Amino acid sequence: MSSSQDSLFSEYETDTSQTSKLLRKFKETPFVPIGMAGFAMVVGYGLYRLKHRGEMKMSLHLIHMRVAAQGFVVGALTCGVLYSMFREYVVKPKE
Repeated sequence: MSSSQDSLFSEYETDTSQTSKLLRKFKETPFVPIGMAGFAMVVGYGLYRLKHRGEMKMSLHLIHMRVAAQGFVVGALTCGVLYSMFREYVVKPKE
């Protein structure tokens, strides 16, 4: 009886592992990870440029960084919504 339970739980664990969930979500909504990566790149670049901002005030630099990061994320999410609408209404997968 324990061997059948072990096989049941091992199938469940491999079927719902974190990696498989993440890959499934990336396939369903590909622009969300692109938006997250873009956000991280904009923040990284902004932190790098923080040293070389010249005469610009810190608060102004942070505002520009925030607007750029938010713009990238909103743009990626908008593209994702348009992509999913295109897939759902124009291409219509075979059922």
